[in-house]
Amino acid sequence: MLLSLVVHTYSLRYWFPATIMLGTAPAYLLSWGAWRLLSTVLPARWYHKLDDRLYCIYQSMVLFFFENYTGVEIVIYGDIPKTKENVIYLSNHQCTADWIIADMLAIRQKALGHVRYVLKDGLKWLPLYGWYFSQHGGTYVKRSAKFNEKAMKKKLLSQTRSGAPMYLVIFPEGTRYNPELKNVIADSQAFATKEGLATLKHTLTPRMKASHIALETMRDHLDAVYDITVAYEGTVNASKQRRPAPSMPEFLCRECPRVHIHFDRVDIKEIPPEPLFFRRWLHERFEIKDRLLSDFYESEDKICKFPGEGKVSTLHLSKTLPSVIILGGLTLPLLLTESGRKVYVRTWVYGTLLGWLWVNVFP
Repeated sequence: MLLSLVVHTYSLRYWFPATIMLGTAPAYLLSWGAWRLLSTVLPARWYHKLDDRLYCIYQSMVLFFFENYTGVEIVIYGDIPKTKENVIYLSNHQCTADWIIADMLAIRQKALGHVRYVLKDGLKWLPLYGWYFSQHGGTYVKRSAKFNEKAMKKKLLSQTRSGAPMYLVIFPEGTRYNPELKNVIADSQAFATKEGLATLKHTLTPRMKASHIALETMRDHLDAVYDITVAYEGTVNASKQRRPAPSMPEFLCRECPRVHIHFDRVDIKEIPPEPLFFRRWLHERFEIKDRLLSDFYESEDKICKFPGEGKVSTLHLSKTLPSVIILGGLTLPLLLTESGRKVYVRTWVYGTLLGWLWVNVFP
């Protein structure tokens, strides 16, 4: 009985926030859909302005659970600009919680609504979210020879020409680094050797195509590249071997005490435009990441930290709790009446169907 209670309590740590985040999605989508219809006769910049605000409300609610609810400590190395900028955010990729880290930095810069993602093509199948991320300016890409360069350029140009602020998140490795997947790491290192590049121990070899296309398509629109290195505390075993980073459920179950984020701002003028030189530049940035992660995971004093001074950054409840209340207030009326529940279910069903049509029939 006691063991059952413990297991049940543990699962609630994940299911409670997951239920709220998923449960408010139909109400959010209805609100956004109403604005989308109203804004069809308005300039595109007006649509983007309120769409960014709505997105900020939803993602602030998400951050309430990932920061305030979990109580995780965010330790930042480097100085985040206090003013908003149009940027490309380049980061190492370890787990499904990585995209939340981009939100964590963006909200501290008051740019949460501007976050847009370059996502692998399979994520477009996510019910509601897959379609909406595309509507909010996200881009879906396929790997290797299937990469559609023209589609990505077209999507990014449509955003910049309409004046949409840009906080474009890219994970150049293309897939997650998992220390238990030795074959993936070996293949990545073999590819680096073949191309005459340094082999990396704590990241995969970065692929340049999406990052280079984004940079060159939006160069006149961008201020900087944010080079981000993320390490999750508690992912080293007693033998000092690196373990997989926490999944989103594990993160919500408070299994990650601290997230360490190394921040480096690179002015857009310092980045070479030519593909060959850009490839070298990107790989050199990942060599720096690899050294930082080596210091973090292999430190002889067993203190998991990046070099330099790290400052704990706390997100105040006033930044997130109002969004929980707003979205909860929009969702409850749908659930308290029979007609509301029908609208709620139809939104999930039709939203999922419309999303599928949008990303497959009208890409």
